[in-house]
Amino acid sequence: MIESYPPRRALLRVSVVTETFPPEVNGVATTVERLVRGLQLRDHHVQVVRPRQAADAWDRDGSRLGLEQVLTRGLPIPRYPQLRMGLPAQRALQALWMRRRPDIVHIATEGPLGWSALRTARKLQLPVSTDFRTNFDAYSEHYGVGWLRRSVQAYLRRFHNHADCTLVPTEGLRQQLRAAGFERLIVVQRGVDVDRFTPALRNPALRAVWGVGPDERVLLYVGRLAPEKNLELLAAVYDAMRAVQPGWRLVVVGDGPQRAWLAQRCPQAVLLGALAGEALAQAYANGDLLAFPSLTETFGNVTLEALASGLPVLAFDYAAAAEVVRHGESGLLAPVGDAQAYLQCARAVAGDDALLQRLQGGAVHAVQHLGWGRIVEQVESIWLRLLAAHAAGPAVVKSSPWWDGLPATGA
Repeated sequence: MIESYPPRRALLRVSVVTETFPPEVNGVATTVERLVRGLQLRDHHVQVVRPRQAADAWDRDGSRLGLEQVLTRGLPIPRYPQLRMGLPAQRALQALWMRRRPDIVHIATEGPLGWSALRTARKLQLPVSTDFRTNFDAYSEHYGVGWLRRSVQAYLRRFHNHADCTLVPTEGLRQQLRAAGFERLIVVQRGVDVDRFTPALRNPALRAVWGVGPDERVLLYVGRLAPEKNLELLAAVYDAMRAVQPGWRLVVVGDGPQRAWLAQRCPQAVLLGALAGEALAQAYANGDLLAFPSLTETFGNVTLEALASGLPVLAFDYAAAAEVVRHGESGLLAPVGDAQAYLQCARAVAGDDALLQRLQGGAVHAVQHLGWGRIVEQVESIWLRLLAAHAAGPAVVKSSPWWDGLPATGA
């Protein structure tokens, strides 16, 4: 079933700048694609500016997805050669947007392409919004460059403060960024495709393919296999749960530089690699509990996808989990950074089928209000307010809380 959105009279021409987009598999690409599709369904014209991917070799204008796409140069990202970092394209963007001015420029990623888009939008006096998508300053600790953390945060602050507003996915992150000097922050929760991610896809035959018996339970992990995802704790959780109840099996969806390490550390684990679309939805629906030990998320889309699929979530109490998971009702939450408390939660559910079933029963209900239709409507409302503020002059945009009174997605 495809979500439909009633058209609005004020139709916008929106240029979305992103350094990742499907068929690339990651949370940012998925979220940007859902926003783009939702805007199209509301009859807005959407232009996507992004780096060229391998799949574009035969498609020079990027039209294979039925979108106006502008493809730019990029370079492979270290450790993730399947992803590309966009190179600066200020001159090309200036020519593009002078030829046909967008009503709104929305920049989804903070790399070189995003920075050049921000500079160009400012030069042309175009309304511009940004997304705070990835906690790069926190990631730096996990890649041996923690000494760069302050510099990275300073860059991100400068980047986003040059925009008219920045969209953030949680109130907790808004408060954290505000304390760090970020300005004009607006909370827009992420959505989830409640038609794609559903418990109805549960299939004992798929569990049998994984080697899971009818009386066994699946601890599911979905995400990159990388240092910032706290996989050491994932492995410890698996050990702790099997010590309580040997019938638990670890099934891992994702790929990355720590795949070989995880395979050696947890030789009984089933490693499925990266999945997307229907295959990903089926994997969620055939798990029993999602382990999400990461401490570096700005949101964590997998939390919503798991809950919509009927999986309770074992997570730290921040980001998406803090917003949508109720401890003891739809998942179990540990204080942020408290690995022992996290392990205790894992042990508690490992041998308690009644608790697990109660959590599973509450999972789906936790996210039914977060379909993408409401999220897209809120973003549209923000942009219409921003256009009105721009018409009133730069002082209004920079100093007046023009977004006050906007509806909240979580309401």
